[in-house]
Amino acid sequence: MSAQRLPLVFLAIFLLIMAQACTGTEGKESEVTFKQLPELQEIKPHKPVKIKLKRNAKGRYSWDISGNNADEILEVDKKLRGGVKGIK
Repeated sequence: MSAQRLPLVFLAIFLLIMAQACTGTEGKESEVTFKQLPELQEIKPHKPVKIKLKRNAKGRYSWDISGNNADEILEVDKKLRGGVKGIK
């Protein structure tokens, strides 16, 4: 009779150990936090200013400028206007 109960005792002990291992972290819960590195936040890809050049029937040029940075758009427009004024 005791030989039949021995595997059941070992199984019960094994299950108790496994149950204790699964529930042993109740008081040690930690909050997961994500840190963002400032170096990675500052890096943004540089998109160039796009210029679409047009010529009308009279031979005059105009352009459409697009981009993300207003300062760069104004600088490119100033360069284009300066270049056009010098050519006749």
